[in-house]
Amino acid sequence: MPRFASFREFYPFYLGEHAHRTSRRLHFVGSCGVLALVAVAIATRNPWWLLGALLCGYGFAWIGHFFFEKNRPATFKHPFYSFAGDWVMFVDILRGRVKL
Repeated sequence: MPRFASFREFYPFYLGEHAHRTSRRLHFVGSCGVLALVAVAIATRNPWWLLGALLCGYGFAWIGHFFFEKNRPATFKHPFYSFAGDWVMFVDILRGRVKL
């Protein structure tokens, strides 16, 4: 996996690792689930829901990578850029910049 000097350099690579439409859809569903579970954690003041959010987000994403993209998630080599990439791609999907 290449090295990146900035997130700006990393993001095109990140999008390339999410070329399969089903993988992007799984990432999007997982991110929606994360937002819902974080809201539940805040509303109930129960931090255990945050564990569910973590499992939801990574679970959907990793299913997309292992079964559809057939690649290893960038999380293993670039955890911070990958986390940011998930949310930038989520917003780009909402804005119509990335197809779902």
